[in-house]
Amino acid sequence: MTNAETAPFQFFSLQVDRTRRLGPSLVRITFTGTDLKAFAAGGRDQSLSLFLPHPGQEAPVLPPLDDPDMYAILGAWRAMPDDERAVMRSYTVREQRHDPAEVDIDFALHEDGGPACRWAQQAEPGDRVVVLGPAVAENTGVRFQLPPDADSVVIWADETALPAASAILEWLPAGIPALVHVEVPYSGDRTELTTEADATVTWLVREEGAPSAVDAVRAAELPGTSPYVWIAGESGSVKELRRHFVRDRELDRRRVTFVGYWRKGLSEDALREAPAETSEDA
Repeated sequence: MTNAETAPFQFFSLQVDRTRRLGPSLVRITFTGTDLKAFAAGGRDQSLSLFLPHPGQEAPVLPPLDDPDMYAILGAWRAMPDDERAVMRSYTVREQRHDPAEVDIDFALHEDGGPACRWAQQAEPGDRVVVLGPAVAENTGVRFQLPPDADSVVIWADETALPAASAILEWLPAGIPALVHVEVPYSGDRTELTTEADATVTWLVREEGAPSAVDAVRAAELPGTSPYVWIAGESGSVKELRRHFVRDRELDRRRVTFVGYWRKGLSEDALREAPAETSEDA
């Protein structure tokens, strides 16, 4: 391991401890490992990079992880053959516990899901993974940053961002007004959301014919006079929603945090290579 003061992100070798189905579209996988003593999630929408094995591999294939230069390791990983090197996907830390040392990651499941989805559906205790994650709690992988002058919060998430939205709600200060829309495929994907905030939660269930994300948010009255907005999920919906808040609602774009976790018709690898949205377009 490298010094956390100079390396806020480190590689951690973990293994599956147990799995639990949360609903038709989500499975929770709990990971353990001696490396977790140095893991320090910052809560909220803390992201990490998860490295998974290809089918038939016992563990994800990566270069040696003892190089103190994280970027050198990543460069060597990228140089490996695609069909050999570990599959990498971005996920949210749903929860970290210290006694015992465990980390939960919730996986969204789709019939036509990619390699991470297929891995999660078949994961068993003892399966090995590697994580590039936080070694200090204050890190750039936490995008939800509540401004000191915010008097309310607005959240929109689909099923891929539900773990992050759930963790954000648990973190919110007691009593702060929060308007929350969660879009999921099935009725069984509704889950109890724990928060001390004064939250109004609307579930938009696609199989029930719920309105689109933009239509639902457009019809809602925003809480407070100085809200902070966090929207995450399918990239096209996120772009539409950000445009609505910035152009139609005339909110300061610096108070609208937006994250495209996936895009219809694109793998995560292709999404990473797609051109970034400009501030004028989004």
